[in-house]
Amino acid sequence: QDRLKRTPLRYRGYRTNPLRIFRRRRPIEVSRPTPSMSSMRVFTTGAAASARQPTLFALQLAAAVAVLRWPLAAASDIAVASPSAVVTIPLDKQYVPVVRNGVTVAHKTAYFGQVLLGAPQPQTFSVVFDTGSGHLFLPAAECSSATCAQHRRYNRSASVSAEDINNDGEPVRGDEDRDEVSVVYGTGEILGTFVREQVCLSGSTSDGGCTKVRVVLASEMSDEPFGSFRFDGVVGLGLESLALDPEFSFLGQLGRSGSLAQERFGYFLSQSDSVPSEISFGGHDARRVSSDLQWEPVHRPELGYWQVKIRSISVGGQPLEVCADGSCTAIADTGTSLLGVPKEAMRKMHVQLARKVPGDPERLDCRHFEGPQIVVELSSGLQLSLGPEDYSRPTAMRVTQNSTGRTQVVCRASLMPVDPDTALGAKAWILGE
Repeated sequence: QDRLKRTPLRYRGYRTNPLRIFRRRRPIEVSRPTPSMSSMRVFTTGAAASARQPTLFALQLAAAVAVLRWPLAAASDIAVASPSAVVTIPLDKQYVPVVRNGVTVAHKTAYFGQVLLGAPQPQTFSVVFDTGSGHLFLPAAECSSATCAQHRRYNRSASVSAEDINNDGEPVRGDEDRDEVSVVYGTGEILGTFVREQVCLSGSTSDGGCTKVRVVLASEMSDEPFGSFRFDGVVGLGLESLALDPEFSFLGQLGRSGSLAQERFGYFLSQSDSVPSEISFGGHDARRVSSDLQWEPVHRPELGYWQVKIRSISVGGQPLEVCADGSCTAIADTGTSLLGVPKEAMRKMHVQLARKVPGDPERLDCRHFEGPQIVVELSSGLQLSLGPEDYSRPTAMRVTQNSTGRTQVVCRASLMPVDPDTALGAKAWILGE
């Protein structure tokens, strides 16, 4: 019987068990084993290693835009193209209801746009541009599960520009067993192999925004969340150090290719569904900002996250003790829908953000019911202000008192608990979309 030995090679990230590599090894006694498949914002890539710039993070609040810059690793042998204009990709928005006891209490949301892979006929896929992860993944044509069948799948045999590789970037030779990777995205997980492939942001290579990057091809995808959302895969836009290798970093490879006029991208989240959200590479759309950009240093960029230091956080003018010593941090994460709160602060935050509603209205959207402001002050003095329209569950909760039988309507916050992490500590907040 064929046997395969699994050896975990690497692990990193604040999301639970985010990345494990399994090296497939050929048993000595087996001549030909069969591999088992079972198991907002604007960002800047910075300069090449010879002219590195500080890692920075800027925010423009009124238009839901943020700006980041980071130094790249030394340039590899990647081809350098002629710089092009800004490439803007419109983002579709999907709502997935969260149902409790037959009632929709909230919605999960996802924003996704299109990228193209392969040659001579590029294959088009919808992807989430996720600043909280570091790899690009798509479902493979070989994945036959019901979850994969809902999505467009990458056909390796249709692309002459693809190269089958292992985790270390070396080509797969003959019938040797291939390395596999297991990646966890919050509530979901994928298992897949690797290719080196051309990825483009538009249908024409002359428009710029094309580069070679290592891609994870998923042979297995969990039903949650990939069965609920329409997007096919994920393009990680975290810092290079979040990726297993710099060649997995789409932004790093794009910056080294020189195919864009500027090594930056802009992520715009619209406040209205009537105005489409968008992501721009090579610069940002100045129409999407209403004031000058304000810069903030990225804290510990070697961890790979768009992380900033927090000076203080207040709710309704009352400072939170958990951040009084200046040890809190925040991660800008476009792959998360909610505000993430350290577990030790969750209970107090919920109490402070709960609001009693007079009477017993039949219809009420708590996002439009007055509530306290959350003010996050960063290390530079820049302040981010979140109102009830940002943190509230749309549906109110009705609490009946057993002693009197009276009903009290309460508006609550929708927050995500963040577990303590060895690298990030116990006071990391997540700035979701």
